[in-house]
Amino acid sequence: MSTITAHVRARLGDFALDVELELPGRGVTALFGHSGSGKTTLLRAIAGLERFEGHLKVNGESWQNTDKTLAVHKRPIGYVFQEASLFAHLNVEQNLAFGLRRVPAASRRIEMQQAVEWLGLTHLLRRAPARLSGGERQRVAIARALLTTPELLLMDEPLAALDEQSKQEILPYLERLHEHLAIPVLYVSHSLSEVARLADHMVWLESGRVRQQGPLQEVLGNMKLATQHGEEAVSVMDTTVAEHDKHYHLTALDSRFGRLWVRQLERVIGTAVRVSIPARDVSLSLEREQNSSILNVWEAEVVEISSLEHGQVLLKLCCPQQQAGKEPLLCRITQRSCDQLGLVPGSRVFARIKSVGLLE
Repeated sequence: MSTITAHVRARLGDFALDVELELPGRGVTALFGHSGSGKTTLLRAIAGLERFEGHLKVNGESWQNTDKTLAVHKRPIGYVFQEASLFAHLNVEQNLAFGLRRVPAASRRIEMQQAVEWLGLTHLLRRAPARLSGGERQRVAIARALLTTPELLLMDEPLAALDEQSKQEILPYLERLHEHLAIPVLYVSHSLSEVARLADHMVWLESGRVRQQGPLQEVLGNMKLATQHGEEAVSVMDTTVAEHDKHYHLTALDSRFGRLWVRQLERVIGTAVRVSIPARDVSLSLEREQNSSILNVWEAEVVEISSLEHGQVLLKLCCPQQQAGKEPLLCRITQRSCDQLGLVPGSRVFARIKSVGLLE
């Protein structure tokens, strides 16, 4: 059963937001779209920071309907902004304690030591905010939000203000929260690669409306979305550890398409692992090539073909034995290659996977 259901209607000047949501009660839901699509306005409305018409229910409790609106300070949320708003006169530990003090001891579900360990803050506790990097400040802000024991964590592009190095430093900590948090997270982003790495569920917004919402893999497989982000187009798949080849330091993962070999993982057989496959790192052939350095070759069927700029095309592939909408594989090749292979919807091909990202 969904934990968050909402119909949000709001107007800010010439911009109109009209969104219906039905979101899962655990994991990360990405609110994705271009600037001006309504992501932050929707997040602020859920937090109670923007007035709206409609209804909002979280964990079976009505936060807004035609009869009442729950005040902002009564909504059990944690909010992480683009810029970490830490108290400059307090060190890291004191900033965290501020969040903890907002919750009676008997009601706390997350303790200081847990948040410190999850976000890797042990060595930073005595530092002042001025002596922290951008990524470190955001990790402290996230930990402080968690220590308020929220029923819902809202994150408004928390990586937007960081340089690339800081983003890469903080992403593993955000991924780690998947393992620990039993509450839903709404995560605003305009980066498709970021969403692919962090989210479980996805809401694609355009001009204040929902274009599609659902499991991450299905929304990423929407060809209209994928063609808009041709350079970033990526597939995400759920796999299971099947075996380890210690001699070659490899691990085999089983997916809908078949077996996938990756660098050796310290995971037990049967463990679930999510992987990402960039569309640019998938090539196609009409026959299975035996003499090749590429280990991962899957039989697939072409479902849809869309043109991109600069003589490129994007293809949506499915496993011949599976439904087309379930965890499709995207592939980006040149228009010339597509024509030379004579590819059309329904063509059987062999997809050659050149690189795989592990979403751990």
